[in-house]
Amino acid sequence: MARRSLLFSPGDRSELMRKAPGAGADVICFDLEDAVAPDRKAEARESVRAVLADPDFDPDAEVCVRLTAATPAADLDALVGAGKEGGSGSDDAEGSLRLDAVMLPKVESAARVEEAASLCADRGLDPAVFALVETASGVLSAEPIAAAPATDALVFGAEDLAADVGATRTDEGTEVLYAREHVVLAAGAADVDAIDTVYTDFSDADGLREEAEFALTLGYDGKLAIHPAQVDPINAAFTPDPEEVEWAERVLDARDAADREGRAVFRVDGEMIDAPLIAQAERIVERAAAGDP
Repeated sequence: MARRSLLFSPGDRSELMRKAPGAGADVICFDLEDAVAPDRKAEARESVRAVLADPDFDPDAEVCVRLTAATPAADLDALVGAGKEGGSGSDDAEGSLRLDAVMLPKVESAARVEEAASLCADRGLDPAVFALVETASGVLSAEPIAAAPATDALVFGAEDLAADVGATRTDEGTEVLYAREHVVLAAGAADVDAIDTVYTDFSDADGLREEAEFALTLGYDGKLAIHPAQVDPINAAFTPDPEEVEWAERVLDARDAADREGRAVFRVDGEMIDAPLIAQAERIVERAAAGDP
């Protein structure tokens, strides 16, 4: 499945959550963490549950909830209705809720991911787990976090990381570049998706486009969005253009012909093609297929 764009929507704004699928993001994430004030957490949990349990809410996008770092168990209890009159807890949770994934913030160890997966399983849920690394400890532990059996995607959070280490955020982003590269390498080694950090100026479409294109060159599979207007530029950046797809298809056709002839190296458009370029062509075709509606 494509995860080019992940759009956050505040968990205490049910009207925005219901509109979120219309933005065209591959993943919509209802946020119980940063987007909700502490005194509105209970209200937000109920709002998110009401949307997820609505049989008319069935978007094409993957549906995720960002749990709170401090109280993930309480979040999940509220989502499945545990302890409520008429609520059956984990007995019908998976069948009654549209919940494809959970995002766990401030992950600093593989054990934290496995704990979240266990909390979900105890309540009859089996969502994908997105591990958000956004502290110095989290980035330095990115490899075992990505390799944890429950991890399905590794997410990089530059803003919280900068605050954690006392870095000053700049337009160039050199202060978080090492961490950004470390996270995508960890995800690649574990063969899980890598999702890049937010671009905070949602009015700057050109800057967002450049940031998304740069994230793609680093190896990221997608990028976080904090406003619906950011979704289209992100999707465009992570969708191969027709010329790229045509080149990749020519490479793969030539590879098949070379395989039949017992050749490992061959030429396409005057360029010698070997294993690394074949792998690049395969990724382009996969990305194009995943991005098709």
